[in-house]
Amino acid sequence: MSSVAAKERRATAAAAAAGAPASKRGPVLSRRHREWLAAALFLAPDVLGLLVFVAVPMVLSIALSFFQVSGFGSYEWIGLGNYERMMNDPLFWDSMKITGLYVVILVPVLFCVSLGLGLLVKQKLPGMGVYRTALFLPYVVSLVVVGVLWKFLLDEQTGAVNRAMRAAGLDGESWLGSPSLALGCVIAVMVWVMMGYYMIIFLSGLQEIPKEYYEAAKLDGAGPWRQFRSVTWPLLRPTSFFVLMMSTVAAITGGLDLIFVLTNGGPANGTSLAIFYIYQQAFGFGEYGYASAMGSFLVLIMVAVSAVIFKFTRGGRFDDGE
Repeated sequence: MSSVAAKERRATAAAAAAGAPASKRGPVLSRRHREWLAAALFLAPDVLGLLVFVAVPMVLSIALSFFQVSGFGSYEWIGLGNYERMMNDPLFWDSMKITGLYVVILVPVLFCVSLGLGLLVKQKLPGMGVYRTALFLPYVVSLVVVGVLWKFLLDEQTGAVNRAMRAAGLDGESWLGSPSLALGCVIAVMVWVMMGYYMIIFLSGLQEIPKEYYEAAKLDGAGPWRQFRSVTWPLLRPTSFFVLMMSTVAAITGGLDLIFVLTNGGPANGTSLAIFYIYQQAFGFGEYGYASAMGSFLVLIMVAVSAVIFKFTRGGRFDDGE
């Protein structure tokens, strides 16, 4: 009898579980909510990284710019004192002028060289994979190593560049000792470093263009230049916008390692970019509050330049913005 009663109790429990309301089984997410949850989980690491390593330091830097900070960690509120000092600092404005010249030359040259290399390595020729790797290789090398290498090559007395010039019957140059040449050398080295990276980006954009467009252009009698102007360039607008934006931001905020090793801001502050001058004030003289003020101003300039680029390029859209 006991076994029969046990079977009846189990049957009753199973029936009760089967007839339990759906609300007691836990919430059931819709497909849209599951997609949102999956997207949030994928984005969480990047968002957390941006908050910890970008957003929070920027906020702290802005807050620090209102203080006079000594090297021993004492803080004194001075309000806009650091910004007033920045406005009256001729060395800072000289560094801003040099940065402007650096960006105006570097970005167009880097853009054109990278696009040309992208068009070149797109061709199906023997050994092209080796050439792509060789062109991309400088980008993965540390800028410190690049600076040491080119400082050796451009040395006035023993550098390989001047030796080659003398062997050809030409006079050697003081590449890194002349204010008129040093900035050009820095720009040339930076183009050499970065061109492989942007070449790969342009190459990916070029490979996304359907081959049927080129075949149709050839049937219409279009030559290589006409194909580039009517097919390649219009369809490459999003990629071009990305390269232009990223290279501009990199030019304004990057290059510190290379400048530090290659020229140390010289000669006569001829290569002292704004980012290098800020570094000097912070870690050379312990002026952390003043450096934070200049850094905040530089970020503001970068945002303004990015907004202008976005405005005039319409964000790389295919339409004409109408």
